[in-house]
Amino acid sequence: MKPTELLKVAAIAVLTSGMIVGCQQTTSDDMATDMAAEEECQGATPEVRNAIYAAKLKNARARNLGAEWEENAKIIEEAEQAAADCENVRAKILANKAEDAAAEAIAALQSAETTAVEPETAMATEESPYMGGYLVVSGDNLWNISGQDTIYGDPYMWPLIYKANSGQIKDADLIYPGQYFYIPKAKGAERGAAIEHARNRGAWTLGETEASDLDYLAQ
Repeated sequence: MKPTELLKVAAIAVLTSGMIVGCQQTTSDDMATDMAAEEECQGATPEVRNAIYAAKLKNARARNLGAEWEENAKIIEEAEQAAADCENVRAKILANKAEDAAAEAIAALQSAETTAVEPETAMATEESPYMGGYLVVSGDNLWNISGQDTIYGDPYMWPLIYKANSGQIKDADLIYPGQYFYIPKAKGAERGAAIEHARNRGAWTLGETEASDLDYLAQ
């Protein structure tokens, strides 16, 4: 073989080896990038989860007052999806935007109501019968909600919540995350009736409205 032919063969071998090494290096880099992305993506941060929860709570209140803006629910969904995709900055921005929008909707409704009411009528308005509200989360039931220190601190008073929100509670033993309940103030006679019903309610079946519950609601 001539010297020139030997040089050509050697050059081809070097180029081929370089291409193989380059391909292997590229594949390794891609795999390392994918693995790093998987390791970094661990879902929403506590701060983002709290922001989304706050947005849901405020929007639930707006919805119950009839002041919810339709697009707000979509913004919250986008925030949840962004959090699931580990886009925490975007998720927090969207959650804050939804909370602010719900607050503005509530403020606008309250402002309109205040403007429409004459001063004398406003002064004569009775004090609200509610002590606040509660957004249901996974694992909740009326018993443990009523037992919370920030609510009544007594689980046997759960019938008060049931009665005040009977329009959206079909079965006192079955409530769902995302529901927003008004928490009525516990007055003497009503408090006693609620505790008596809770203690003497009798057997119950999940998914059915017990006759004793209907009797209590009719009181």
